[in-house]
Amino acid sequence: MTKEKVQECFASAEKDEEQGKKHKGLLFTRPDREEAKSFIIKAKKNMELCGWYKEQGFDYKIPEEWFYILYYCALAILALFGVESRSQRCTALFLRYVKDKSLIEYDDEFIERIQVYKQKEKLSDVDEREKGRYSSLIQMKEVLRGYDEMTALCKRAISQCEEITFSDRKYVVPEEVMRPKH
Repeated sequence: MTKEKVQECFASAEKDEEQGKKHKGLLFTRPDREEAKSFIIKAKKNMELCGWYKEQGFDYKIPEEWFYILYYCALAILALFGVESRSQRCTALFLRYVKDKSLIEYDDEFIERIQVYKQKEKLSDVDEREKGRYSSLIQMKEVLRGYDEMTALCKRAISQCEEITFSDRKYVVPEEVMRPKH
């Protein structure tokens, strides 16, 4: 099931590109370890922002930063495979697929937290990010209650992403998800 969804993400992006549209899926590029490292730097900068927002009383901004820390780690991993993403859903699907194929060692929780769910009862960090961004709240007690736990989780994600990025391993997109050109 995941394989087909990942294939759809590549096919959709390819079709959009052929039609001169900005794609909303996954595109093959070239593996780029330097870009992966840059995403890690960006994730670390977002960690700094979390501390600053907490100190300044901008609690509502913190969930967005937590989400993007995890998302930048995901994009770093995709860069190693030579995959560009413009879709949170497709990013999570690709990570799930390569993890399930044992091509990366990356905690399931990091993938689940960037997953977009269509069902109202299923919540992820995407929903927390949107609550902070689109509600009228500035101070969010639940954010401060979970601050230490989420900070530790984000640090673990960065650490695992660094292990993947700084390894000597070459990452290759599995052939079975590549769609043949017509």
